[in-house]
Amino acid sequence: MAAGFKTAEPLEYHRSFLKENCRPDGRELGEFRPTTLNISSVSTADGSALVKIGNTTVICGIKAELTTPPSDAPNRGYIVPNVDLPPLCSSKFRPGPPGEQAQAASQFIADVIESSDLINMEELCIEKSKLCWVLYCDIMCLDYDGNLLDACIIVLLAALKNAQLPEVTINKETDLAEADIQKKKPLKINRLPVGSSFAVFDDSIIIVDPTAEEESLSTALLTVVTDEEDRLCAVHKPGGTSLSGEKLQHCINRAITRNKEISKLVDKVTESTKTAK
Repeated sequence: MAAGFKTAEPLEYHRSFLKENCRPDGRELGEFRPTTLNISSVSTADGSALVKIGNTTVICGIKAELTTPPSDAPNRGYIVPNVDLPPLCSSKFRPGPPGEQAQAASQFIADVIESSDLINMEELCIEKSKLCWVLYCDIMCLDYDGNLLDACIIVLLAALKNAQLPEVTINKETDLAEADIQKKKPLKINRLPVGSSFAVFDDSIIIVDPTAEEESLSTALLTVVTDEEDRLCAVHKPGGTSLSGEKLQHCINRAITRNKEISKLVDKVTESTKTAK
């Protein structure tokens, strides 16, 4: 009977739970799904990580390459994030070039990298106007069940903390770059931005960490990114119903708490990997 009701009237089915301040999967409105993290998942990458938030699973591999700095920023390297949503992760995605959601996610991650001062891009420069690092961050969703952006930010952060770059010098005689694979050093991470995503039901009820089904039934979606010093790095709200200042502040406060939880998780996993070595 319940399964039939859920299929025939999915929105009413969810409302019957929301009235009782809970959700169909048993969570409270402000409760995130269990989050697990694994780093060094891709042995061929310069840094990698895999994160699971509930059933949503995302992997990130970082490939570092040497290139010429951009002409408008001759003393900076750069980071190129790319989010891939292949058909294998959900039936809602089709084969072919990146869809609108994948492109929007890639742009959002690029904006977070820039606005949060995650890494000092000048430290990726080896010699002004001549040589710098470009970090290609390929983020692929393996299983999609909502809240993609939170998972992408966590997995990128963990992969960057896991990345190690070889020492590079320019030979004065040949003017060529020489990399010492034996001397690798980790990237210096300045900030720890963490995203918290929310869905709005019936223009008023706010839930955190929505599943794919909850996203499809909501009247608005919102992602708030804060850093470890409780500063607001980014707010992403692609349309939908408006939120009052009070409700937005509620979301920011929850995002600040979430940042502390995820920062602890990332540090714990990173430290345990160092100990294992």
